[in-house]
Amino acid sequence: MYKNNIINHNSNGDIMKEKNELLMHIYQTCDMGVKSTTKLIDLLKNKDNKIKKLLEDELKEYEKYLTKSEKLLKKNKVEPEGIGMMAEVMSKMDMKMEVKKDNSDSNIAGILTEGFTMGIINMNKKIDAYRDDCDNSIIELALDIVKFQEKEIKNLKSYL
Repeated sequence: MYKNNIINHNSNGDIMKEKNELLMHIYQTCDMGVKSTTKLIDLLKNKDNKIKKLLEDELKEYEKYLTKSEKLLKKNKVEPEGIGMMAEVMSKMDMKMEVKKDNSDSNIAGILTEGFTMGIINMNKKIDAYRDDCDNSIIELALDIVKFQEKEIKNLKSYL
């Protein structure tokens, strides 16, 4: 899944789960959150959307979690990897088309709610899969991000 994964082998030669998979997922989630939220704020720059303040707050949270994940990656001697140029470009193009088609606060809130919901599901799957293999600090960070995403869904409801 990730280009430079370090695969650990136990004494029997069996491949063990990659301990840094959850941490890399956290990093990629936050990195994409920063990039896509920044792009969305930019697309709404000259528009009269009330949701802009919420987006700016979301960006600050994503930046905070990105910094925390970068520190944990460094501590674990893992090189951060983005999600890939193609996925990033596709995401930006999709967002640009959606905003051009309908830049209403309710449409943007709907799109963000879907994204956060997918993020929560994916993060919970990773937490379940790697809970026994990961440091508590990584699990706690992942759970904090899930709480953040759940809180944002509640905040977005007022725009729907």
